Amino acid sequence: MKVVESGELDISCLASGTVPGLVRTLVELRLGEWGLGKVAGDVLLIAGELVANAVRATPDREIRVRFAREVGTVLLAVWDSSAAMPVVRPVVELALDDIAPDARALDDGHDAGTGGWGLPLVQALASKCGVTETRPGKWVWARVAC
Repeated sequence: MKVVESGELDISCLASGTVPGLVRTLVELRLGEWGLGKVAGDVLLIAGELVANAVRATPDREIRVRFAREVGTVLLAVWDSSAAMPVVRPVVELALDDIAPDARALDDGHDAGTGGWGLPLVQALASKCGVTETRPGKWVWARVAC
């Protein structure tokens, strides 16, 4: 982990299931140091979603996380080496009749098709967000007004 003079975080690590929690902790500490606790909930949710997506896209490979304070915003950017671009699933309204118990819900690798809410949440909470392609991979980023 490298912390630059301005208090930015620049982290490189192997993508694993523990990384989203680690990043959330480091981001929360940095927000506290900057006196920006009022945006912590939104920023921590965004951090968890973007890092979890990078971990899923490139398991056991390197990912990078940058977190910086800018004028009026904070920037969180997550890099992974996958060429696959994020796909935002359309948000649909569910009724109680659409929700049913799933006996396999806790099985490893089971996908009930109920995921995909992360990027719409990021879009709703961020002032701006996007993807910047690199070779290889991409940076997925979000800015949150503070």
